[in-house]
Amino acid sequence: MSFLSIDGLSAGYGQMGILSDVDLQLDEGEIGVIVGANGAGKSTLLKAMFGLVNITAGSIRLAGDDITGMAPERLAARGVAFVPQEYNIFPTLTVNENLEMGAYSRRDDFSPVIEGIYRIFPPLADRRRQMAGELSGGQRQMVAVGRALMIEPKLLLLDEPTAGLSPMFMSEIFDRVLAINATGVTIVMVEQNAKQALAIAHRGFVLANGMNAFTDTGANLLANPEVARSFLGA
Repeated sequence: MSFLSIDGLSAGYGQMGILSDVDLQLDEGEIGVIVGANGAGKSTLLKAMFGLVNITAGSIRLAGDDITGMAPERLAARGVAFVPQEYNIFPTLTVNENLEMGAYSRRDDFSPVIEGIYRIFPPLADRRRQMAGELSGGQRQMVAVGRALMIEPKLLLLDEPTAGLSPMFMSEIFDRVLAINATGVTIVMVEQNAKQALAIAHRGFVLANGMNAFTDTGANLLANPEVARSFLGA
């Protein structure tokens, strides 16, 4: 049984259908990458996993439990964390305060968790008292992901974590995704930088017009001439 299993999912916004009969399976501890052209439904699929869009058909199961359409706060309590592409930090709070905001539901001592996040994101450790809005784009993205890690998630959903970043910061974010995954966190990531993302993916899912186009290992998708020609700019 897959850790994350999406079967026949159709979803959208109001009466507007975006996804149609989408399937996705991921084992615990894997990185799954969703790629495709603009408007393919990638971000909508991620939002459907986090209860943010209307699901009209199909199911989503996590560790065997049906979580279809479950509210975000209930999903967070089950260990699901979501990092949106935009508006994902509090710019007028310090780095440390941003991380603390991610622990709003915790009643235990979470200081060891914060220190663990600084080990994953060393550039943030020296900037913990700096306003998050003063950081570079890559560092702000680290803050956003770090705040999501404050609930110690089992499943981390990342929507375009490298959008707008320089190649240097892009590579660093991908390295940090691998470091997070190495701690045992299962990751689903939507990415426009498809080649780099598929290179670190255990499983890849190519969407076209809201439907599955290709599903395979990341390596096999990179080696697929049709995928390369149609979706990877080759």
